[in-house]
Amino acid sequence: MANIYVAGYDGSTAGRRAVDYAVARAKAAGAELLVAHVLEWSPYSFLTPEEIAERHKRRTEELKRAESAVTGPLAADLSGTGVKISTEIRYGHVAETLCEIAKEHGALQIFIGRTGHSTVVERLFGSVAGTLAQIAPVPCTIVP
Repeated sequence: MANIYVAGYDGSTAGRRAVDYAVARAKAAGAELLVAHVLEWSPYSFLTPEEIAERHKRRTEELKRAESAVTGPLAADLSGTGVKISTEIRYGHVAETLCEIAKEHGALQIFIGRTGHSTVVERLFGSVAGTLAQIAPVPCTIVP
């Protein structure tokens, strides 16, 4: 069984710092790195067949756009690091989805960036990093 680390990446500067830190830790440990990009998508309870078809079309387009604009360029940029890098794009609540990915892949650790720009909503309901720190099934490193 391989040592696997998971890094959450949203395309931001803070996300890139987390990925770079995770690459360094993975290289030192001889681990692989799975970079996960999570697209938040609100579930709707009642949809017509036409709305379901339109939603599926938009989701497919968004997945393609995320791969070409976010994970693809990052993977290419990290190709010379000496660390085996893989990427995964999913829909869901970011913290919960990162935990699911970590469990499914038997990850040893999760890395995520912290932006430092908390909004009123994040202060009231919790940021992704704060939520992840509370629910992560494995150690979680929040990179400033």
